[in-house]
Amino acid sequence: MPFPEQVSSTTPPVRRHWALRIAILAGTAYLFAWACGAAMQADSKLSTPPGLFRGMLHGAMMPVAWPALLAGHEQEIYARVNTGVPYKLGYSLGVNASGLFFFGWLFLSLGGFRQKTKR
Repeated sequence: MPFPEQVSSTTPPVRRHWALRIAILAGTAYLFAWACGAAMQADSKLSTPPGLFRGMLHGAMMPVAWPALLAGHEQEIYARVNTGVPYKLGYSLGVNASGLFFFGWLFLSLGGFRQKTKR
């Protein structure tokens, strides 16, 4: 069991490190969500209906829009007028790729955290 002075001397830098990481993550998520919202507004003004590739972009942006929707902000996440099956396939691919990226990063980060805490 470590001595109390050892615990108190190492705890604040670890807390500051995690607080900084959380602040950076929150700031990055906010900027990304803002950029995605602006992109969706600009995309809605285009005259042609979205197809496969724009569907992939909309699907990739959908998880980012979730916190804004939860906070009560109205945000478009799906094009009502689209090309049909190609758009829906692209949207599904975008959602799944975004989830794979986010959760893959999360699980890799947690795995590294577990290895550091085992030492």
